[in-house]
Amino acid sequence: MADSWVEIQPCSRPFQATVNVPGSKSITNRALPIAAAAAGESLLSGVLFADDTRHMLNCLQKLGIHLDIDESARTVRVHGANGNFSASEADLFCGNSGTTIRFLTALCAATRGKYRLDGNERMRQRPIDELADAINSLGGRLQFPENTGFPPVQTIGAGLVGGRHRFTKSKSSQYISAVLMAAPMAKNPVEIVLEGPVTSEPYVRMTVAMMEQFGVAVQASAASVTRPDDGRILRVAAGQHYAGRPYAIEPDASNASYFLAAAALTPGATAAIPGLGRNSLQGDVLFADVLAQMGAKLFLDADFVRITGPDKLRGLTIDMNTIPDMVQTLAVLALFAEGRTHIVNVGNLRIKETDRLAALQAELTSLGGQVHTTADSITIDPPDKVQPAVIKTYDDHRMAMAFAVAGLRVAGIRIANPECCAKTYPDFFKDFGIATVGKGA
Repeated sequence: MADSWVEIQPCSRPFQATVNVPGSKSITNRALPIAAAAAGESLLSGVLFADDTRHMLNCLQKLGIHLDIDESARTVRVHGANGNFSASEADLFCGNSGTTIRFLTALCAATRGKYRLDGNERMRQRPIDELADAINSLGGRLQFPENTGFPPVQTIGAGLVGGRHRFTKSKSSQYISAVLMAAPMAKNPVEIVLEGPVTSEPYVRMTVAMMEQFGVAVQASAASVTRPDDGRILRVAAGQHYAGRPYAIEPDASNASYFLAAAALTPGATAAIPGLGRNSLQGDVLFADVLAQMGAKLFLDADFVRITGPDKLRGLTIDMNTIPDMVQTLAVLALFAEGRTHIVNVGNLRIKETDRLAALQAELTSLGGQVHTTADSITIDPPDKVQPAVIKTYDDHRMAMAFAVAGLRVAGIRIANPECCAKTYPDFFKDFGIATVGKGA
């Protein structure tokens, strides 16, 4: 509801919270299509049930994948199709889930079926041309029935031949992950050459690790002396197949960040997240290190992370290209830090659920901050006193969750359209209120 809102209750004393965050969206929406393409059954546990993952589940069912879903137990048993979807044609609605439309576009293009993938109005503004170029160069066939380079997109049923494709300064790691996940279904080996920086590169490493966990090897090498123009190369040999298996999904590191940030902002408060730590597949666990750079006390174990808030946070200059989903959280904390915060190399935020740099400039300014943005950076100078405001969220779950943190220090901060958190964390405001002030929103 556009006119709904929730008011955050300020935290009157340091809190001590251990938060069991729901499963990772990024891992869930990789495990589901990989398991669907595998031979045999996979029992996925710790599954996230939220808008993005429901879109993935619905689309897989339309492709003919049999799923045994138990939401109360957080499990999905996937009966793998071994790369052959039983539905030869389907219309797949992906909402505003980038992982769903990108990963399934690649997997569908690797089969002989004909499929149309579409999304909501915002998804139709989010480019998919890089992925289309990659698939077409590997022998697949995609068409854009309306706006070239943007959803809806249609697969023609040619399958993937294989070969080599170069990604140069890719706008999203999801394009690379999508091609990697579909590569085992190609007739011949697939080589992906990564030239220049890769936005959100930890997500590519996540994809590679999960492919190997399901039985597909990805060989990685650097440029050779004989071919110095090549960057890093990821190679998937032909003839490999995913194998079904039991698979436990980690807690969502991105959604855990809001609780860690809440502790960092509250002197003496502590937030601990079991199940996340140095061994995590998720790059966003590195946000804990960013909080430490701002002055928070960090304890990081193999599968446990804890943050304790300092007396005062300090601003910093930082490249957030590898963890861009954490920029909104850092930007909110910057309002309360000593000195300027300058965040660089995050241009892909302009093609997310909303133009996140523009949205941050507007809402941080409404709280009293002085904010300047460029095509790929944002600079925040904190005000003498943060003022209350109604925060517009632009139907972006991360705007809602990040700005909730500010309400712990300032009375009168209201978050508009809190329902947008259903995209990845339907119970966020209840859990956030219980953890920080002892009662749900």
